[in-house]
Amino acid sequence: MDITLLRTFLAVSATGSFADASHRLFVTQSAVSLRIQKLEADLGHVLFTRSKAGAALTPQGREFEQYALSIVRIWEEARQQIAIPEGYTQSLNLGAQYSLWPRLGFRLIDELRLRDPALSLRAEVGMPERLTRFLVEGVIQAALLFTPTLRPGLSARKILEDDLVLVASWPDADLDLAGRYVFVDWGPEFVHAHSFSLPDLTNPGLTLAFGALAAEFISRREFAAYLPARTVKRYIDSGELHLVAGAPTFPYPTWLVWRNDISPEIIAQVDAVLTEVATGIDHESDAIFDRLKSLNDGEFPEPLGDPV
Repeated sequence: MDITLLRTFLAVSATGSFADASHRLFVTQSAVSLRIQKLEADLGHVLFTRSKAGAALTPQGREFEQYALSIVRIWEEARQQIAIPEGYTQSLNLGAQYSLWPRLGFRLIDELRLRDPALSLRAEVGMPERLTRFLVEGVIQAALLFTPTLRPGLSARKILEDDLVLVASWPDADLDLAGRYVFVDWGPEFVHAHSFSLPDLTNPGLTLAFGALAAEFISRREFAAYLPARTVKRYIDSGELHLVAGAPTFPYPTWLVWRNDISPEIIAQVDAVLTEVATGIDHESDAIFDRLKSLNDGEFPEPLGDPV
């Protein structure tokens, strides 16, 4: 069985579209169509119902999907096992969103290497959709995500409680930010809460979708944006960024998502390390909120969004 055909089938199944699958796989739409036709010919069954609305699995396609996932997963496990370097006994492929690597992912790698020198590690980076697909297909075994999407065979645990706070690159900033605000897209829940609490700032003309990396952007320009408290602490300590008085906050936790077939010993190690690391980061977030309280006359800031 050609693994490429199976990956193409799973991409069409996940997106519901031959066009979207082609973008995900970085091939032409005609190449996707030819691969699905080849797979259907090999199986002797039509796997998708095509229409203007997209591509929907047929009953045979839904039945085949679980087999395709299993075959791809087994292939990845075999590939990873063969690739374990000499002198190592186990391997772990980790993934994390871009902005979670510096403060959480790198510390996890450092501690895992100290605790288990025989554990071979590989790191991946990407947006939530890409990392979730890698988890489902077995390309990675665990991932750090802000907004996890659970699929069959995956489990998740909240690792870190964090909040998005409004910061600016100049001192004594307030909510009068016309022309100096950058909207950072933190997902649909944040967008909804933001539009309710701060409607005047919802469409500022500049939107960034690369998360906490926006801190570097706004710190060098006269802009303000919502960023994770734990990420901006070092910028605030250095005077590059400043908290905005009176601005509401938004809860934005970090999650560990893992495959249920991962070694219990390995996931226990990962979980233990992240718990220790998160404890230290929580103290950093507490320091940010102490500063917010002082800016707000000793009161905690209101949460962003509809209080109902």
